[in-house]
Amino acid sequence: MKEIGIYVHIPYCKRKCDYCDFLSYEGKEETIEKYISTIKKEIDDCTFKGFDIGTIYIGGGTPSYIDSKYIKELIDKIREKFIVSRDVEITIEVNPGTVTEAKLNEYKKAGINRLSIGLQSTDNKILKKIGRIHTYEQFLETYNLAREKGFKNINVDLILALPNEDEEAITEQVQKIIDLKPEHISVYSLILEDGTKLRKKVDNNEIQLPSDEEEREMYWSAKRLLEQNGYEHYEISNYSLPGYNSRHNTDCWNQKEYLGFGTAAHSYYQQKRYSNQKTIEKYIENFRDKTIEEEQTREDTAKEYMMLGLRKISGVSISEFERKFQINPLFYFRFEISKLVDEELIEVDLDNIKLTNKGLDLANQVWQEFV
Repeated sequence: MKEIGIYVHIPYCKRKCDYCDFLSYEGKEETIEKYISTIKKEIDDCTFKGFDIGTIYIGGGTPSYIDSKYIKELIDKIREKFIVSRDVEITIEVNPGTVTEAKLNEYKKAGINRLSIGLQSTDNKILKKIGRIHTYEQFLETYNLAREKGFKNINVDLILALPNEDEEAITEQVQKIIDLKPEHISVYSLILEDGTKLRKKVDNNEIQLPSDEEEREMYWSAKRLLEQNGYEHYEISNYSLPGYNSRHNTDCWNQKEYLGFGTAAHSYYQQKRYSNQKTIEKYIENFRDKTIEEEQTREDTAKEYMMLGLRKISGVSISEFERKFQINPLFYFRFEISKLVDEELIEVDLDNIKLTNKGLDLANQVWQEFV
């Protein structure tokens, strides 16, 4: 029986961060109870069968902002509806300032065994500038409390190239997190999205961001430091100690199927990509109204497999591609691969097609070849 993953979207936030363009809301707490009830109905309504659930990922928004009883109810409902693997990885995203001892206790009882803590910066002035609701000290309280409660698989998120950051500052920040010895560290480069508060501040010259060249220097400094301290760089923005890769995200990069529950959640099943209603109110009103956003042809699936696989530092396995598509990718994508090799953006070894160091800096150009 094959394994697939489940993603549950919790769109509530105490306050929306200035850089965020994810589907999340502040000030809609009165809808929480009805929203959770609707997700449980959607889970009950699911007709997809014949698999084990290998991973459950509860993202947002800020899942730790809502009462932990709702999180437990959702996990209990998943276990009631589906066959859940005994070694399932269950992740919840949490933000400092929204986590309590009681919540962590309930997460443990629900079977959650992985926390992803949104820190973003160890500098309190920067945190304030980007609209975070917490301080670095509150993050430390959350992290230490999670350790006390027995969580042995913790990710910490950092963002590169925030206002007033430079290479030296990033090195200091990354070292602070390394010293805590989390099992996983994600280091994302800031993407300045249209319509966000941070975009408006930058456009109005209220805030200045590091240049692209400075951002790349930060990226490589962080990469070197993490690798020197035993963290494996296994995906563009992700590092882990041995054995602690994010299984849920790795499955997505390997193009494995998943089911999404909640507003704006996506599902990928039998080469079709479905999406739910994009507002809380519309989702509650008609959770069954799903949009088929994509029905993939064999070529679509192969291109996406390459694009996702080239996010991984190990790249795309030639033998795995052949097993999945019954054709050698070096032949199937001979023009794209030849061009990217000539441009020194990818390299081909005995069984892998992967990004070069230059390709890591220009990954978007590589992925564009397979869109």
